[in-house]
Amino acid sequence: MAFALVPLSFSLLFLLPSFALAQNGGNLTVGASLTASDQNSSWLSPSGEFAFGFRQLNNSVDLFLLAIWYDQIPDKTIVWYANGDDPAPKNSKVELTDGGLVLTDPRRAELWRSVTTGAVTSGAMTDAGNFVLQDGHSVAWESFKNPTDTILPSQTLDRQGVLSSRYSDTNFSRGRFQLKLQEDGNLVLATVNLPSDHTNEPYYESGTEGDSISSSPGYQLIFNSSGYLYILRENRQKFTLGVEPPTGNFYHRATLNFDGVFTYYYRPKASTGNERWTPLWNKPINICQNSRVTAGSGVCGFNSVCTLVQDQRPTCECPSGYSLFDPNDQYGGCKANFTQRCEESEMGPVEDLYGFEVLLNTDWPTSDYALLQPFTEDGCRQSCLQDCMCAVAIFRSGDMCWKKKLPLSNGRVDPNLDGKALIKVRRGDVPRIKPEILEKEKKNRDDPVVVGAVLLGCSMFANLLLVSAICLGCFLIRQKKLKRIPQQDSFVETNLRCFGFKELEEATDGFKEELGRGAFGIVYKGVINVGCSIPVAVKRLDTLTRDAMKEFRTELNVIGQTHHKNLVRLLGFCDDGEHRLLVYEFLRNGTLSSFLFGDKKPGWIKRIQIAFGIARGLLYLHEECNTQIIHCDIKPQNILLDDCYNARICDFGLAKLLSLDQSYTLTAIRGTKGYVAPDWFRNLPITVKVDVYSFGVLLLEIICCRRSVEMDIEGTNTENAILTDWAYDCYCEGSLDTLVGQDTDALDDRENLQRFVMVAIWCVQEDPSLRPVMKQVIQMLEGVVEIPIPPCPCPFSVTT
Repeated sequence: MAFALVPLSFSLLFLLPSFALAQNGGNLTVGASLTASDQNSSWLSPSGEFAFGFRQLNNSVDLFLLAIWYDQIPDKTIVWYANGDDPAPKNSKVELTDGGLVLTDPRRAELWRSVTTGAVTSGAMTDAGNFVLQDGHSVAWESFKNPTDTILPSQTLDRQGVLSSRYSDTNFSRGRFQLKLQEDGNLVLATVNLPSDHTNEPYYESGTEGDSISSSPGYQLIFNSSGYLYILRENRQKFTLGVEPPTGNFYHRATLNFDGVFTYYYRPKASTGNERWTPLWNKPINICQNSRVTAGSGVCGFNSVCTLVQDQRPTCECPSGYSLFDPNDQYGGCKANFTQRCEESEMGPVEDLYGFEVLLNTDWPTSDYALLQPFTEDGCRQSCLQDCMCAVAIFRSGDMCWKKKLPLSNGRVDPNLDGKALIKVRRGDVPRIKPEILEKEKKNRDDPVVVGAVLLGCSMFANLLLVSAICLGCFLIRQKKLKRIPQQDSFVETNLRCFGFKELEEATDGFKEELGRGAFGIVYKGVINVGCSIPVAVKRLDTLTRDAMKEFRTELNVIGQTHHKNLVRLLGFCDDGEHRLLVYEFLRNGTLSSFLFGDKKPGWIKRIQIAFGIARGLLYLHEECNTQIIHCDIKPQNILLDDCYNARICDFGLAKLLSLDQSYTLTAIRGTKGYVAPDWFRNLPITVKVDVYSFGVLLLEIICCRRSVEMDIEGTNTENAILTDWAYDCYCEGSLDTLVGQDTDALDDRENLQRFVMVAIWCVQEDPSLRPVMKQVIQMLEGVVEIPIPPCPCPFSVTT
């Protein structure tokens, strides 16, 4: 009988979860403990990739966080924490008891404990990043079911499951944002009215709540072991949240950042010294514009303005006349540096006390209390000036005046507003003089002693003013001289490195290895040393217009202020004599042209990912960077691919530097044959719609893996030579299989294939007013808006 039990016991070992067998040194037994100290003691997972223990907080040497982190990467990224609201003092202790994990301070006062379902017998840190407590053979508690701000591969979030952001990047107490899979199956992001648990209406919704007719509600948020993050519906269908994750040896995580952006990150496991967490996608796409709430302050605190910066993350700034409540908390809101009182009108003209600062395309959309229409801008200023309740007036559309009162909420910059914010500010430091003081001064005017004192004071003031003017003049002359000194080794306003021509000549080994050439010049491979060797791409601009020579630095400041994951990063420049060069980061996977038109057709999912990346990069250039940039030459040769085949747009912002005769098509037309919008030929205003047209052509090339114009390829009919025309014919005839050939992956995803083709046809409409803007393009590609049936893209040509 005893021997019969042996095989059974042995087989039960294989039924246990992997963590029960693979823990470094075996499972943790009841009584095991860790102490918060400078040594950062921890319990490791079997592979050593994850650690559970104490982490010293950055802003304090004596406070510790009980956490789980990646232990094999330099920054030790934290993915779970227990006591964010109540950091543990030095020498605190966490102990594994039969009641679970218990965290106590040095005086044995309890700071935190795990809420378990039974008597705990053991614990383990798993290779998935999950810390698990067991009650015999069942799980009594696990960190995966009690998440904080991060979800990891192999982790699920059930209905009513919540991720809560931390308060700031270094403050792990509960923050103002929450991600929740609601009972109705809808995944939402919302702000929280701290210190309560009340959440405002969502600023992002997945739309998976379902209905009884057309769709099934969401059941679980699943992050599978392959790195795919999706919502599983009750009928087992999947709703994918983002694009395909990179394959290979990567770490993956999705984190609700402290600023309210839910971001999917990946990072190579192999160490080369330059690894970092790279964002793959985020929700929402533009949190500044998509986060309007009727209650609460919005993404940024009250009275502040939200703008989008690198990696689709928001930054918050105080407008003129306002300052931060807490100088150490940029996102905590702003206070007015003055208070306008209605009684001040008795002290003199209000025009002497207040003026306006102007911010373009800025609004606080939920702080209105009056609309004046029709109204002039001068009338709008005067109305707000005379109104002691009015803090800001928004003048829009040529005749609309919105008056707003404090507190201002949901502040954001939106290029589509077509208006200006008139912010009321106090003129200088004007003293508030009470009427009784004014009356007392009037009585003293005839007093000889007072008169003498006033004259003496005026004389001293005049002398002081004269001395100050002389000092100021000397200072300005000195500054003017200093400005004349060239600063070739300094940085311009955008922190771009200024290189000398000799320095770049040496970096490229005499411009030896050519990477490519185009309308803007020849590109060479080089290596620069900034403590370590960094490969770069150096673009030599050979021909510039006379005006462009003057505009070179101006354009660089614009380009240098762009920061987006789908743009090639400009590292520096050379403005040395007659030499003009640009230094970019080097991307090893080359151009999209080589990727698409090679011998082997690339995968459909990867092509979709690239299309989304290009669209997001163009959206940033058109609407989200400080200065609108029209590329004017979108084509596969100007799209580069990074190590993970993410699309990166290059040569943006250079159109103004291009000579009018530097064209692949006609004089005075900028662009490349096959991608040039008809606007150039028809003498229409050049707007962002020319880039939309080029993107439509490029999207068709990505779909078909063929060039936009093919006149001399064997087997290509004349009627199929122009891709845009042929694609529309295939769409009308319902023969998309002809369009993509034998691409089975694309045909298996026919719904997305048809949607992408329809979007492309809308983009290549000959009439620019019919083309969508890039924000609408992305919404149509994502399937969040319905796509109307596209008309013939070239009715003008047909009529002619």
